[in-house]
Amino acid sequence: MNLDELLKEYSELELQLADPAVHADQNKARTLGRRYSQLTPIVSTYRELDSSREDLTAAKELAGEDEGFAAEAAEIEERIPQLEEKLKHLLIPRDPNDDKDIIMEIKAGEGGEESALFAGDLLRMYLRYAERLGWKTEIIDTQPSDLGGYKDVTVGIKAKGDEGVWSRLKYEGGVHRVQRVPVTESQGRIHTSAAGVLVYPEAEEVDVQIDPNDLRIDVYRSSGPGGQSVNTTDSAVRITHLPTGVVVSCQNEKSQLQNKESAMRILRARLLAVAQEQADAAAQAERKSQVRTVDRSERIRTYNFPENRISDHRVGFKAYNLDQVLDGELNAVTQALIDAEMAEKLAQHS
Repeated sequence: MNLDELLKEYSELELQLADPAVHADQNKARTLGRRYSQLTPIVSTYRELDSSREDLTAAKELAGEDEGFAAEAAEIEERIPQLEEKLKHLLIPRDPNDDKDIIMEIKAGEGGEESALFAGDLLRMYLRYAERLGWKTEIIDTQPSDLGGYKDVTVGIKAKGDEGVWSRLKYEGGVHRVQRVPVTESQGRIHTSAAGVLVYPEAEEVDVQIDPNDLRIDVYRSSGPGGQSVNTTDSAVRITHLPTGVVVSCQNEKSQLQNKESAMRILRARLLAVAQEQADAAAQAERKSQVRTVDRSERIRTYNFPENRISDHRVGFKAYNLDQVLDGELNAVTQALIDAEMAEKLAQHS
């Protein structure tokens, strides 16, 4: 969509949002309001640029009569390229999911119990990061390990402000490798293990239509570390989406109904990701980086405890504050990935 079309859309949105009838449908009003907020920085920057160009023309005309206008013209002339660059950035197509909340799955991989403990460390890192940004978190499902880690854990993360969680955490999908002396190792040798992270934009019911006839729902008893039963009733739920073969299990809640609701949330998010992959080849290539099997060779990031070093191998980011990152100070890491994607998009659209 070019600039003229965006300006026209913005004017139409202003008219719609001024109509009281629109606000009778809260979902529609929210959708229009979100789009209006997305376009506002573009329109504001364009108007400022347009006004500056007019001011420059006027200042140059008046400079012959009054030297004071020459200085003003020079100042405006310096500002215009900055506004042009800002507008260029704003016009780069956005990821349509950037405003969405997310569902994240963290899975232990190679390394046995040590990998499960590292999965727990990653969970804590994301929870602390969310807390720093004022986001709301919810543990949806867990499969704890014997020593207090997680074989598998699913968490929902919701934003409170305008910036969606997906815009900052979509890059976390992939294999995370850890190098450290495991608590399970008596000889004090450094071991390497891995955990996998999958990130999905959370789907609303309107995003994904699921036919109940396409679902097979099984119930069973919840199990804790070591496989022992933690509930005397069949409250755990497994849902299989027959057309795609996607399987989701939930056992955290005490009631079958609650576990079913949680499982449906995860299923919707996964099916939305599948649908987007099929519709968009670029998204498919990007999603492949969120490795399905937790293989150490397909790592995106390494957490080296002896050197207190974190390295993101996709963008060459490296820092020696691993302890702070694991405590939730992820901004520098995520910003490096955001900047790299922006640079790539700018190169494509230049």
